[in-house]
Amino acid sequence: MAPTGTKKGILERLDAGDVVIGDGGFVFQLEKRGYVTAGPWTPEAAAEDPEAVRQLHREFLRAGSDVMQAFTFYASDDKLLNRGNAQSFTGQQINEAACDLAKEVASEGGALVAGGVSQTPAYLSCKSEDEVKAIFKKQLDVFVKKEVDFLIAEYFEHVEEAEWAVHVLKTAGKPVAATLCIGPEGDMNGVGPGDCAIKLVKAGAQIVGVNCHFDPETCLKTVKLMMAGVEKAGLKAHYMIQPLAYHTPDCGRQGFIDLPEFPFGLEPRILTRWDMQKYAREAYNAGIRYIGGCCGFEPYHIRALAEELAPERGSLPAGSEKHGSWGSRLNMHTKPWVRARARRDYWEKLKPASGRPLCPSMSTPDSWGVTKGDSDLMQQKEATTQEQLDALFDKADKSK
Repeated sequence: MAPTGTKKGILERLDAGDVVIGDGGFVFQLEKRGYVTAGPWTPEAAAEDPEAVRQLHREFLRAGSDVMQAFTFYASDDKLLNRGNAQSFTGQQINEAACDLAKEVASEGGALVAGGVSQTPAYLSCKSEDEVKAIFKKQLDVFVKKEVDFLIAEYFEHVEEAEWAVHVLKTAGKPVAATLCIGPEGDMNGVGPGDCAIKLVKAGAQIVGVNCHFDPETCLKTVKLMMAGVEKAGLKAHYMIQPLAYHTPDCGRQGFIDLPEFPFGLEPRILTRWDMQKYAREAYNAGIRYIGGCCGFEPYHIRALAEELAPERGSLPAGSEKHGSWGSRLNMHTKPWVRARARRDYWEKLKPASGRPLCPSMSTPDSWGVTKGDSDLMQQKEATTQEQLDALFDKADKSK
């Protein structure tokens, strides 16, 4: 038991078998709201438009999130300066502002605060281990100064870079979670999910799993492979899952980034709240206790997770005050055929239509097959030139 007046830490909660509900996708949500630029996907908004970030934190808290993850995704200096991205704030300023906002909102509802690092342009450009680790250490120094509750290494396509991140984060003496943006095929070098998880646990992560790039169904398959690998190796870990809110059955190893709809035409793929309840139950039944979301997740999606797992959590989120279970509040609607939808049976069996007569059910993903070290993937501080873009346009046209 935690002392009176203190909140249980992330490992205390998971050790006790508690469900921990994560939050959702900040970069995608804030891009739609006009505070983040698609392409760089960097989090200047934490310092530039703090009220927008604060409000989104509050919406996720009201929806049931137990963790306020500081908006530090891609807030490393090498990413902030990549491809001519104009910067008004340093990485330190952004990371400090993000931690302050997350701590402020977390204090309003007893949530935990996590500081996170993610993959770097430096790694993709084949910089040394020491150079990449120095980038993580710079962010970690802010997280230690701001006294976050735990640390997350998230959104890594290569398990090697994730290991380096964990090595750095664990020096702070705080709990460390590590999530890869991989599917059942493994990381970009073909390391399988089970072996990836083993490497992360041996590196020092107490919580392992996946985030982003794939839908809940695919992510569940991947985490189950991780669990099997860790168990076979005789190791122990807690597991977390934070998938996309988009259906991705047609994705390859690179995930939704290869879809022709990425990033501006993904809306037809959005999961419903009922899809989310199914995901939450399946994740819980699989033994995963840290359950959240990534790109595309909005507060109502997180509310669906919290509502589905309310029996295990012992309460409903504040946001459920305005939402009836399985559409029950529709019994107040003026139209009788809509009142007839006030039941679980209706929503569980619904097959939503797209309303687009010529819309295909699947897409053909781009499969350029480039990864760390490829000339097309080398990162640069200078803005992409028209000549470079023309070469990419030509390559894209020929790949169709």
